[in-house]
Amino acid sequence: MIKRISDIVIAVFLLACLSLPFFIFAIIIKLTSLGPVFYWSDRVGKNNKIFKMCKFRTMRINTPAVATHLLKDASQYITPIGSFLRKFSLDELPQIFNIIAGDMTFVGPRPALFNQDDLINLRTKKNVHTLIPGVTGWAQVNGRDELSIPVKVEFDEYYLKNKSLFLDAKIILLTLLKL
Repeated sequence: MIKRISDIVIAVFLLACLSLPFFIFAIIIKLTSLGPVFYWSDRVGKNNKIFKMCKFRTMRINTPAVATHLLKDASQYITPIGSFLRKFSLDELPQIFNIIAGDMTFVGPRPALFNQDDLINLRTKKNVHTLIPGVTGWAQVNGRDELSIPVKVEFDEYYLKNKSLFLDAKIILLTLLKL
């Protein structure tokens, strides 16, 4: 309950503080590529329920719905501002809307793509699926995309078994330092 209340308070505060950058990014996205400002990705949430995760659109429309590292030549799909937004993880900022809606939290396992069956199945076996997914998490600060799926799930399981406000604060601090 405390985590949910703090999520809402912090998210609303951040949304107010970031409204000008949101507006600027939206204008640049619209001026440099066709399509909407936001990309709504089908993701796996708590108890394996599918939800729509919001991001600034960094890929051209009609890009295949797979993890970027699975594309043969991802650079051909990235919009002119997309590489900048991705480099600094600014494309993730609209997930504030998901936090306010209750689909996500600031700290938790990153939500899997709907088609990442191996990750979803392993998380389900380890009960990680019972957590609300986060913008950042223990696996993200310990290797992010460089981690194999079994190792990523081990970090997620560690978070499940050791979650606390202190660990959340540590993960947020480490995330800010790594950005």
